[in-house]
Amino acid sequence: MASNKFFILAFFVVFNVLSSINLSLAARNLLQTTTPSIPTVPVVPTLPKPTPLPPLPTLPLPTTIPSLPNLPTIPSIPQFNFPQIPNIPSLPTIPTTIPSIPFFSPPPSATSTTKP
Repeated sequence: MASNKFFILAFFVVFNVLSSINLSLAARNLLQTTTPSIPTVPVVPTLPKPTPLPPLPTLPLPTTIPSLPNLPTIPSIPQFNFPQIPNIPSLPTIPTTIPSIPFFSPPPSATSTTKP
């Protein structure tokens, strides 16, 4: 069954390739037979050269520069007194030295008692 599907798929692929070659050859032949000759482009006449512009007139310069008006002053910002922050209690410190461990004294050694 699967080989039958592959055969049909291969047939359509071959048919498509062969028909596209024939169509492209036919289109090429039609283009070669029906293409008219390319029309010639008319020549653009030359434009006249631009004439230079007249010089700009000079403007008279002012003799005195006007002074700038006084700018308004910015009002001062009121000062606020914030209440003081209460002191934070200090954290207990962690000891950095290791305390020595007390060792008990060894028990007295057993004395051997000999009877005469």
